[in-house]
Amino acid sequence: MSSDAPVGARPPAGKTFFGHPRALSTLFLTEMWERFSFYGMRAILVLYLTAAVADGGLDIGESSANAVYGTYNAMVYLMALPGGWVADRLIGARRSVLWGGVVIAAGHYVMAIPTGWSVFAGMALIVLGTGLLKPNISTMVGDLYERDSPRRDAGFSIFYMGINLGAFIAPLITGFLGEKINWHLGFGAAAVGMTFGVLQYVLGRRNLGDAGARPADPLLGADRRRALTRIGVASVVVLAALLVLLLAGWFTVDTVVNLLTVVTVLVTVGYFARILTDREISDTERSRMKAYVWLFVFAASFWLIYDQAGSVLNIFAADQTDRSVGGFTFPASWLQSVNPILIIIGAPLAAALWLKLGHRVSTPTKFAVGLVLNGLSFVLMAAAARAAVGGDLVSPLWLVAVYAIQVAGELSLSPVGLSATTKLAPVKYASQMLGLWFLATAVGDAIGGQVARLAGAWSQPVYFLTFGLASVVLGLAAVMFTRQIRHLMAGIH
Repeated sequence: MSSDAPVGARPPAGKTFFGHPRALSTLFLTEMWERFSFYGMRAILVLYLTAAVADGGLDIGESSANAVYGTYNAMVYLMALPGGWVADRLIGARRSVLWGGVVIAAGHYVMAIPTGWSVFAGMALIVLGTGLLKPNISTMVGDLYERDSPRRDAGFSIFYMGINLGAFIAPLITGFLGEKINWHLGFGAAAVGMTFGVLQYVLGRRNLGDAGARPADPLLGADRRRALTRIGVASVVVLAALLVLLLAGWFTVDTVVNLLTVVTVLVTVGYFARILTDREISDTERSRMKAYVWLFVFAASFWLIYDQAGSVLNIFAADQTDRSVGGFTFPASWLQSVNPILIIIGAPLAAALWLKLGHRVSTPTKFAVGLVLNGLSFVLMAAAARAAVGGDLVSPLWLVAVYAIQVAGELSLSPVGLSATTKLAPVKYASQMLGLWFLATAVGDAIGGQVARLAGAWSQPVYFLTFGLASVVLGLAAVMFTRQIRHLMAGIH
């Protein structure tokens, strides 16, 4: 039987995990702890940035805090591109995941240091580490299946459940420690979680077989030395640019955020141009990449709205919801656990649904459903904001309902998008294509961080209604282009 798995990968045999390769359990648990650390820190980040200095925060203002949050998320996913390249050309996905986990843990430990600068230094390390880990662990999941297997979407949905198990537990722990005791103690809990993830990955590596063991397209000899030299030079240039900004007095939060937003968009355009003009990929692969451009735009638009849960909606939870239960006011960040617990419940149902439907529902159609549902969540949020006009505290059930709608949209788009990326990827760009998928989140978050500034300038009902309706319209437009996109996908469903 022939296999379309990426070059160098052989799905391990032996015991199974929910009917899937046993290696999925190792990757599931590694991703669970990595997401514990990521979402645990993220749940309290904006609240820490906006908290008064007297309360242990940085007091930088909601507008700038929302932009920092969006840009930080963007950088996390932007670094997935070089992270995928490092795996493809230098050290392989397996070692990239290991070293990424180590650097992420170090970043969280730095954030636990109770000083202002430690947060930004720690975030920089987390960005670098996540770039190595995030795309490559997903590539390894893809290595476990044949490229067009119907079980592939189901496997990614189970993997997605691991992501959300960590995301559910994390805010409950870091939120309580951060909001009720000390912000840096909350960041420290995230560090411990990532440490568990690294240890679990090392202990479970025997399950992985050949998955991620070797670079897909390794650089050798002079080419390798030349690439390492260029990396060194680029690093020096970046550090020099930061030094210039600092000495010129331009090194402000807003300046850096705006600069990184522009960089994210330019990198995206440049990377697509590079792949589409690469003469080493076949005409079929190029056609599939043209289809992927559409999916990318849809995904970026989805994340622009969706990831405001940790910024605009998190601040709404802190300032405008009644969180008192029996005399206890629970942390606002606890509401960040609603989304992942709903995904944990819904992911197996989505996996079963996609397996039953098989190829009868196309990937573009699933993306369109995700966009429409995402937009409707913000339309409902507009009603919640209107109920809070005048200073009234509203029930947190408004946010629960908003997150429920978003989860339905996410399960239609995100795990399916991961799977589609591995199926549409040119062989030459296997790991890097996973980086490109995460770049959709980077673009959405970077632009979303700038858009979130409008939440303070516009009335909240107008803000939520405007972007909610825009997403619904885009989703309906996606339905109209489904046939053309499927044609470009050249036999991939």
